[in-house]
Amino acid sequence: MDFGIRTYFDMFQKMEDTFKFCAECKKLPDALPDPRSLRRCKRCQNVYYCNSECQRANWPVHKKLCKKLKLVALDRLVEWLVFTGDIPFPTATWTKRIQEVKSWDDWFSMQEHLEEKLSSILTGHYMNILWANVGKPKPEEGELLESIKRLTTDFQSKPITIGMALHAFGIDLYTKPVTVHIVGASHIETLNTRVTDYDELTRVFPGHQGIEVVMVGVNVVDGPIMRPPLTAFGPRGRVYLSSYKALYPDFWESQVETHQAARPDLVVGFHPGLHACLDVMEGWLPTLLLLRDYKIPTLFTIYNEQELKYSLKILTELETQITGYGANPFTSLKPEQVYSNPNKSPIYCSAYYITCYGLAGTLDEPDLGRLDGAEDKGE
Repeated sequence: MDFGIRTYFDMFQKMEDTFKFCAECKKLPDALPDPRSLRRCKRCQNVYYCNSECQRANWPVHKKLCKKLKLVALDRLVEWLVFTGDIPFPTATWTKRIQEVKSWDDWFSMQEHLEEKLSSILTGHYMNILWANVGKPKPEEGELLESIKRLTTDFQSKPITIGMALHAFGIDLYTKPVTVHIVGASHIETLNTRVTDYDELTRVFPGHQGIEVVMVGVNVVDGPIMRPPLTAFGPRGRVYLSSYKALYPDFWESQVETHQAARPDLVVGFHPGLHACLDVMEGWLPTLLLLRDYKIPTLFTIYNEQELKYSLKILTELETQITGYGANPFTSLKPEQVYSNPNKSPIYCSAYYITCYGLAGTLDEPDLGRLDGAEDKGE
């Protein structure tokens, strides 16, 4: 109610307001004589136009992406069920070894009673609330089921990618507790994050000695995981999730070097954006040099091939040893709209990865493999 939201209908309208601008001339509703005249593409239910002339002019570009953008619009609504707790559905302990799980198809094949779990979400209380208040036609059952599955992959992509990196670097989780630092963490990783959100790691590695995941960044959001990192690890077979608001070099100096936090066995950066601009690169430089000089096994995820190319170039120029890179088999399958230009191809979180370790040319590498379980390094 502090935001003027009194009903579910108000809430969904507020969510959609962010995307209401003309895809052709970029006008916002406030710039129109009648803000209500902004019309939506009936096919994708995603992009908007201020009049029929703009829609016709934009069609040659929009028609190439209309079907994909329909998925974007649907997932954007169904994603609300993540916050209600309906998604992700309860998942099962892995029945295959990690090196045998090479795709989302393999992952879904391990889920017991999958159809029942999906159907219970489809007919659930919050799904009914969603389509009673959203002001859009309800899609077919099959479309909704596929959306639930895509959103499940989006939720589980981060912990499973971490699990694959632990395996690729040969990090043993069964003889001692393991600590993972997520660097450059922000609201994306921490908004509404629950202490159980990375429990998939326990299903990947049943019987492990303990996994600590610490999210470090200046833009982490306060919430249940805003608690100190561990100085001595707790119960075995559990994932302990925490966050710390600081630049990573400052966290290292104040917490790791003083033994207030454990030295990491693995560091992960989800979409650091090293390629974005000089200022971003300068901001990341102390962290990259720290990870290189302390020989910390590191994984970065990337949105697309062009970003992958530039990121590899930057790391190579810093004389960082690249141990592997390529397409991530556990990328999120949820398409993400490029907000400022909806008629760009959607992107997918963690679509590519880079693994690196120490200074180029060093001989004392860990036992390395690919994220997909293959033995060769890199591409």
